[in-house]
Amino acid sequence: MNKLEFHLEGQTALVTGAGRGIGKAIAIGLAESGSEVVLVSRTFSEIEETAAYIQEHTGRRAIALAADVTSREQLEETFREAIVEMGRLDILVNNAGMNIRTPALEVTDEQWETIMQTNLKSAFMASQIAGQHMKDQGGGKIVNISSVGGHTALRTGVVYGSTKAAMIHMTKVLAMEWGKYGIRVNAVGPWYFHTPLTEKLLNDAKYLGEIIERTPLQRVGELHEVVGPVIFLASDAAGYITGQTLLVDGGMSIYGF
Repeated sequence: MNKLEFHLEGQTALVTGAGRGIGKAIAIGLAESGSEVVLVSRTFSEIEETAAYIQEHTGRRAIALAADVTSREQLEETFREAIVEMGRLDILVNNAGMNIRTPALEVTDEQWETIMQTNLKSAFMASQIAGQHMKDQGGGKIVNISSVGGHTALRTGVVYGSTKAAMIHMTKVLAMEWGKYGIRVNAVGPWYFHTPLTEKLLNDAKYLGEIIERTPLQRVGELHEVVGPVIFLASDAAGYITGQTLLVDGGMSIYGF
């Protein structure tokens, strides 16, 4: 296998939720692999800073576009602007997501709607908009950031887990429908990684101990370990892979939690 199959030279990627954590790491990793990058988030200052970092450290073009990914109108405008600026769109990474940790008996309608809109509906709308462009363009790659929680039941995560399970199934259906257009759709399912959003939980020694006990590799993941699988799925090295979810979980899903 030619190592160039893992490179993304001449391609453009759009990453949602790119302002921090996994999304930020993915955006930087895609640029380091040769792609130009469009960073999307509600918080413009975060993605503007990351775009500047990408251009300075990789030499790749990067632009920051602020948008509420739960708004179809804002997403459509964002994709239009991205394609006008970059000329094409080859890779979409649906990373935007959130969680409200609540026992099932205490989940409110507002929490349900907020998590569903952010995690699932936004990913479908972005895929639909990108999918039309990729169809007209002759192909493309979509990588959905699901979760091991969409595969294995996690405590206080009934709504989050439901969205991530639905994302795994959505990945399969879109792959089935769009394969004939040269569009590959896959997903990555992370477990715990060191990010600003998990910092508080991971600082709880008891909780961290429970996580490690149920993870065969006996540690929490590092961000580069989820970036690599995304780059692989977006590259020609994964050219015959579609409709799959790669669990990046240190083996946690072997047990359940």
